[in-house]
Amino acid sequence: MNPSTAFARVLVDELLRGGVTDAVLAPGSRSAPVALALAAAERAGRLRLHVRIDERTAAFLALGLAKASGRPVPVLTTSGTAAAHLHAAVLEADASGVPLLALTADRPPELRSTGANQTIEQAGLYGGAVRWSADVGVPEAGREAEQNRYWRSLVAKALITATGALSGDPGPVQLNLALRDPLMPGGEDERALDGPWAGRPGGAAWTAAGAPTSASSGPSPFRQRTLVVAGDGDLLAGRVAAEQADASGWPVIAEPSSGAWSADGVRAGALLLGAPEWLAERRPERVVVVGRPTLSRPIAALLADPRVEVETVHRGPRWPDAGRSATRVAAGFPGGGPGEGGTVDLGWLREWRSASDRVGAAVDAVIDARPELTAARAARDVVAALPSGALLVVGSSTPIRDVDRLAAPRADLTVLANRGVAGIDGTMSTAIGAALGHGGPAVALMGDLTFLHDLTGLLTGEGEPVPDLTVVVPDNDGGGIFAQLEPGEDRYAADYRRVFGTPHGRDLVAVARGLGWAASLVTTPDELRDAVVLGGPRVVVMRTDQRAEAQLARELRAAAAAALA
Repeated sequence: MNPSTAFARVLVDELLRGGVTDAVLAPGSRSAPVALALAAAERAGRLRLHVRIDERTAAFLALGLAKASGRPVPVLTTSGTAAAHLHAAVLEADASGVPLLALTADRPPELRSTGANQTIEQAGLYGGAVRWSADVGVPEAGREAEQNRYWRSLVAKALITATGALSGDPGPVQLNLALRDPLMPGGEDERALDGPWAGRPGGAAWTAAGAPTSASSGPSPFRQRTLVVAGDGDLLAGRVAAEQADASGWPVIAEPSSGAWSADGVRAGALLLGAPEWLAERRPERVVVVGRPTLSRPIAALLADPRVEVETVHRGPRWPDAGRSATRVAAGFPGGGPGEGGTVDLGWLREWRSASDRVGAAVDAVIDARPELTAARAARDVVAALPSGALLVVGSSTPIRDVDRLAAPRADLTVLANRGVAGIDGTMSTAIGAALGHGGPAVALMGDLTFLHDLTGLLTGEGEPVPDLTVVVPDNDGGGIFAQLEPGEDRYAADYRRVFGTPHGRDLVAVARGLGWAASLVTTPDELRDAVVLGGPRVVVMRTDQRAEAQLARELRAAAAAALA
């Protein structure tokens, strides 16, 4: 079937799976695929469809249906001013907490801002009156399974958000539906969606909301092979998750800024998961996600694996699910330990911890075999050198990944990072503010471009408090992370250094001193450790090489794989 028709049928199917029993539409051309899918659902006895010629009337009709039933009710419009006529009802739904779902058909991006007929800026049209809005990408041919996951998870999220199932704050949601010709079906029949377009078995919603032990959903099934993945987020929630996972006998792979980063967890978890042969024999049946994992491609791949059941623990409507794979989202940590009718599988936990120890030893051996001071060594040694109770602020790009892969986790540190959108901007100011709030020893580890990006953060006005902060800057004269994440500089040698490496050619010690900070250059591991414990405010610079760091990263991955063979 054509992409617009496929999208419309998946959209309507997932709405019905999520509890929608009534829908309202006002006719139009751009919304035709969804209108026809709604009509087909009514013929199949799965839905009551209400049609009105006036969008304002249609919207308030949907509002009344939703107020009376307590269920979300979608209202569908075509593009242009038709979408604007929903605004009054959206405002009412906002003020009265009614789960209204505005489905606004739209022109594809190539027709926007071109003077094309019946086209306005619809994305975010209702501003703060909606609990959430999404500008849905244009359906395209190919990648059917990936699009199916995206569409279904998006609809499920819209319904959960509109009903306030997690937030306790129901209200309107907008899905802006950009559709490209052809809009009419091509003669396909209306049989049940299957193959790459299939939903969850048994008619279940793609993502369900509610506590795993709620009366409506029943207890969360116990899984002997459960792995906990903790990403950046609420530090207290991460600590609680780590404690509960330990009580259940589940290994924990925790990012440094998760709050779950402790000696009981799995060191170098990304390297373990990056060894496919080892993982093939130890693939978890279930992964419980706490926080927002963003650092590791192997973890992202595991969460997207259809053989793994993914549960997400999150309070509020914006839960992480980049792989569009979560089968359940709940406000509380799932049961599964002895008190929940399960038995702790200590063998499973021991196997992961043993592998973690082997990889950690292999990583240490590779790092220690090099006499020079590398960024990888700095990430490991800075963490180890910090006194108990210290604060560590880690910059995005390479430093946070090096700490995640190479450092031995410590529960007695507070680790922070700007991982919300993972930018390098403002990191210096973030670190200074965090250090002032922490009130004790603090270290910030950041790359040279991150340091230069926020130099004004070093300017402290007269009479302003100065934190006990040591800023450690591995200086490889540019953006070295691209040598590790992208295809590599050899393939694009002519342009790589300028457009990816972005060399700055500056003496960072002189730069820091010019802004009033004590600063020094260190060249040995011992000098680095001494500088970390000396205290601040100061800047400590160490010079590294982009090519050498990229080669070291490859050696570390190879050593980890060999340790697991």
